[in-house]
Amino acid sequence: MSEYDPWAPIYDAWAAHMTEDVAHYLRLAREADGPIVELMVGSGRVAIEVVRETGKPVLGIDSSPAMLEIARERSSGLPLELRLGDVRELELDEPAALIYVPFRSLLHLHGWTQKREVFERVARSLRPGGRFAFNAFVFSHTIAARIDGQTQDQNGVVHTIHYAPADNRIDITRDDGATIRLWWATKSEWEGLIDVAGLEVEALYGGFDQEPYADESLEMVWVTRKPA
Repeated sequence: MSEYDPWAPIYDAWAAHMTEDVAHYLRLAREADGPIVELMVGSGRVAIEVVRETGKPVLGIDSSPAMLEIARERSSGLPLELRLGDVRELELDEPAALIYVPFRSLLHLHGWTQKREVFERVARSLRPGGRFAFNAFVFSHTIAARIDGQTQDQNGVVHTIHYAPADNRIDITRDDGATIRLWWATKSEWEGLIDVAGLEVEALYGGFDQEPYADESLEMVWVTRKPA
């Protein structure tokens, strides 16, 4: 059983506020000339829209059987292949033109080592010129300290935020104990991960409308490319 399985029944409601990223990943999918892969696909929130809007097949990979089951039900009849797997062990049958990770999901990977494993696997799985795209929040200690210990109601999902600065971690815990953990990374750390994987930065935006990344930005929207 995955630690994310308990979130599957309420995940769509909990993530209902996140819609602005779909158009961004749709643009990249439309431009992709070859296989498209979504890592940490969850319940299929983005992948299903990509398939519907582009007509292109997508491979979605996730470690949660419960999340994948919901994605299968929602995508019935669509060319969305769903596969159970650990993204740190990513292997594809053919190199991809686009691999993407929406909704800050790379932050579920603990620390530099796990993130590096995924970046290196992704780089090996891309065709020359292929893109790897993802987004992550710009971490704010000020905001984290302010909301530490707060109980929030997000679209009917009640949860408490815990801030663990010693581990670069935010815990999101429901009343029943189900917890999602996020390990943040700085802009420099993401740049290091991109570099060690042999990828190149094509663009870094401060939001999904491709606004410039600036000191006040709260989101990092990365588009990287494997050298041709």
